[in-house]
Amino acid sequence: MQDYIKEFSYHIAWRSRARRPGSHKSNQRGMGMEFRGHTTLLAYPDPRRIDIRQTIRDPLEQIYVRIFNQKSVVPVFVLCDLSGSMQYGSQQRKLSVAADITQSVAQSAVHHSDPVGFIGFDDEIREDWICTLSARPHAAIEMAENLRNYEPPAVGSAALMETVRLLPRERSLIFLVSDFHMPMHDLEEALILMLRHHIIPVVLWDSAEYSDLPEFGIASLTDPETGAKRTLLLRKEYRERILQSFADRRKKIEDLFLQFDMQPFFVENSFDADDLTDYFHQYVAA
Repeated sequence: MQDYIKEFSYHIAWRSRARRPGSHKSNQRGMGMEFRGHTTLLAYPDPRRIDIRQTIRDPLEQIYVRIFNQKSVVPVFVLCDLSGSMQYGSQQRKLSVAADITQSVAQSAVHHSDPVGFIGFDDEIREDWICTLSARPHAAIEMAENLRNYEPPAVGSAALMETVRLLPRERSLIFLVSDFHMPMHDLEEALILMLRHHIIPVVLWDSAEYSDLPEFGIASLTDPETGAKRTLLLRKEYRERILQSFADRRKKIEDLFLQFDMQPFFVENSFDADDLTDYFHQYVAA
């Protein structure tokens, strides 16, 4: 299955603190190529790094070695919204799109030698939808595959802020996958708790939610997160109000994330890994 998962390229603009060697810049001394400075052979006993010129210059005749920063791994997580609204989709359910994204993240993390984990949540942390951090992607890929057949109950996504306690203390790269049909103040509180991490907000929307509505007709709607049902008489003016409300919602989501210096990545109907590569090139400094 992994041969058919399309990867994307990603990078970080900060330094990893992980000790395990990887592919990202770090502040850990090691066998990398990034020159850090000099120290004495006694302080860093590695004769392979002796700097003859620096040693000759020292009037105290100490032997100096060059020290370098190694490249290190970065923990990568997918936080996935499993609330009722994620079952919606005209061409493809949002949960199926989330599965595509999760598998692509897992496969791409392996290419970068990074460990990857998965946390699913709705109104509670879903213990049955947790994949612990691992350098092997198989568990995360298999869990993502199971998402395609998952039927979420009529619940919300209030447990987002509780996911923080399952994240490591060290800074991690977090792909937060949701349609973000949640109260904005709940989302803001969760983002405040996650400030130590690098968050990539992946916003899943479906065009049929708002742009494919008829200009006139009767529609029966069910709120997937509360189970509440409504019958609406759609008119042109009402349709335009719905379109405007989604445009306003998008603006609020963008503004909130940008307050925390997080550029949202919108996915409508289907996921293309190349778009995520372009996102990192455009919005994340190398």
